[in-house]
Amino acid sequence: MITETARVLIETWRLGFVATADAGGQVNLSPKGTFIVVDEETLAFAEMRSPNTVRNIQVRPEVEINFVDILSRKGVRLRGKARLENRGSATFDRLLPDFAALWPDLTEMFNAAVVIEISACKPLMSPVYEQGASEAELRALWKQKIQDLPA
Repeated sequence: MITETARVLIETWRLGFVATADAGGQVNLSPKGTFIVVDEETLAFAEMRSPNTVRNIQVRPEVEINFVDILSRKGVRLRGKARLENRGSATFDRLLPDFAALWPDLTEMFNAAVVIEISACKPLMSPVYEQGASEAELRALWKQKIQDLPA
């Protein structure tokens, strides 16, 4: 089940790193920036330029996705089974308005929706919290680091 904390994090940051494996067990890790929360048990991302991810899902549908709030250094790890819903399928057509609302200029590039039925949702947290750091301190630190980046 996708927790409320996970939903907020996903809808704030959208960028998830998807781990898949091929038939031989070789791992592929790929960033995907078009995630939507479909419901409490389902995530989806719009597929474009993801040949390795698609190929792997077709032979081994188990995936793991990590989302991280780069300011707080907290995140979520989700595990589930993925399936490909090609453009023109009923599921793709049902999800397309949600994708289009967020990424209207990209919709023509979407080949499919990858729909993931979530079986596990676990929090991630930097070990720095174990040393007494607070979320407010980390947010301030990382915001400053971002502001200090050269233009």
